Amino acid sequence: MPELLAYTDGACSGNPGPGGWGALLVARDGDRLLKERMLKGGEADTTNNRMELMAAIEALNALERASDITVITDSVYVKNGVTEWIHGWKRNGWKTAARKPVKNADLWQALDTAQARHRVTWQWIKGHAGQPENERADELARAGMAPFKPKKSV
Repeated sequence: MPELLAYTDGACSGNPGPGGWGALLVARDGDRLLKERMLKGGEADTTNNRMELMAAIEALNALERASDITVITDSVYVKNGVTEWIHGWKRNGWKTAARKPVKNADLWQALDTAQARHRVTWQWIKGHAGQPENERADELARAGMAPFKPKKSV
């Protein structure tokens, strides 16, 4: 059975500012690449954390059927949020342990819905460390941000 992986990344120029997200979906059988799909997008005024979340949401939503998938992110925020913190937030009505509203609750809820269709394994990887697929996800995120960055005057 092929292995399905999603490498996800977000980028932001300023925080908040223009941002982009990217996802590289990879299907492989052992060392043999079967298929790749690249996704990207962005927003004019956002944060890095929101773009990291969007990358994971869009990667999972791009799958046409329920799948076993490993989502590989360089965001500790996404990895810890979806594997640890989200359970308490849901129990607390989307409030933190300090009873404050969860930041980015709209996207956490969208991610929770997106992953519910699948059997997801979450994996953290160090960003900007030369891992080829993670670097490609970063390139996609920067490309997704490009249309929203102000043009430099000469």
